[in-house]
Amino acid sequence: MNGVDLHQFLASPAETARRKGPHDRIVMSSRVRLARNVKDAAFPGWAKKPERIRVLEMIQPAVAELPEMTGALAVSMEDLSALDKQILVERHLISREHAAKSAGSGVVFNRDETFCVMINEEDHLRMQALRPGLQLRQAWTAVDRLDSELEQKVQYAFNGDWGYLTACPTNIGTGVRVSAMLHLPGVVLAEQINPIIQSVNKLGLAVRGLYGEGTEALGNVFQVSNQMTLGETESAIVERLEKVLAQIIEHEANARTTLLEKKPKLVYNHIGRSYGILANAHSISSKETMNLLSLMRLGVDLELFPGVDRAVVDELFITTQPAHLQKQHSEKLSAEERDLLRADMMRERLKNVNRPVAPPAGPAASGVDKPGKE
Repeated sequence: MNGVDLHQFLASPAETARRKGPHDRIVMSSRVRLARNVKDAAFPGWAKKPERIRVLEMIQPAVAELPEMTGALAVSMEDLSALDKQILVERHLISREHAAKSAGSGVVFNRDETFCVMINEEDHLRMQALRPGLQLRQAWTAVDRLDSELEQKVQYAFNGDWGYLTACPTNIGTGVRVSAMLHLPGVVLAEQINPIIQSVNKLGLAVRGLYGEGTEALGNVFQVSNQMTLGETESAIVERLEKVLAQIIEHEANARTTLLEKKPKLVYNHIGRSYGILANAHSISSKETMNLLSLMRLGVDLELFPGVDRAVVDELFITTQPAHLQKQHSEKLSAEERDLLRADMMRERLKNVNRPVAPPAGPAASGVDKPGKE
């Protein structure tokens, strides 16, 4: 790895958790990804190892030299340990599929984690712009500029009728995937999540879990993205997703308000129990932790934990995940040992956080984030 320590380069979980953006109570992050391939080179899934290495050696320096990538980390997947790859997955910088790659695949990302480029994943290039909160347009503008700069150096596979050629037919055309990560405990508690998912699907958008396709919505976190990329301009796709997200934000905000008005004890019970387990457990799985932290995050948003910043909870979302937890310990941990250490860490981190305080009279509608309000 040329002596580069991934952890000296990555922002600390605390720093990551403090990043702010519009509507970040509900929209945790925005991402726009572009899929591109090199002209006259086989797609990574078809290419033999020497061909993949040739493409990597051509693309990686070109990406690393872009102005946005000044001081970026450029590394081959074979030079990352399995643990480091999993940490990048937990940070949502690379896909689970990319984490399985080795020789002939690579990644380039900048220090503030606003850009990340996967090389030889399913396509030769998967360029991503990441932003905290609801910033789809800003992410699109940023990745579009990155793409234009790279196109000066690399000749893309492009067809006049079809647009940019990609390994998967659903990405052909613009090659754009626009997505947002949403925290939706209100609509889940109000049992409204399934109709929302169905109506979003009918609009041609996909709803996935925490780590994308085929994963569950741990911690009430859902990813909403466009499905097709052909026959619609990038800005139209961004605009369509923005409109749908505004409606989902409103649904979540209304669900929180209605639950507090009509079923306050249900809300306080869920949040109080979550705090009780997290602050007192001696063994806890990452799955249970994520789900309970989600309810604690809701409690912070509803001001049931006076003086507690949401960044405390968001940091725990990161540090309690298996690879991040393992990274803090030199010896290899079994799942059972991780569950014990995770619980120890939670008790330590929450010992100065007082139990949630329910408002004495009349539900506070704070923690509700109307789309018109930044």
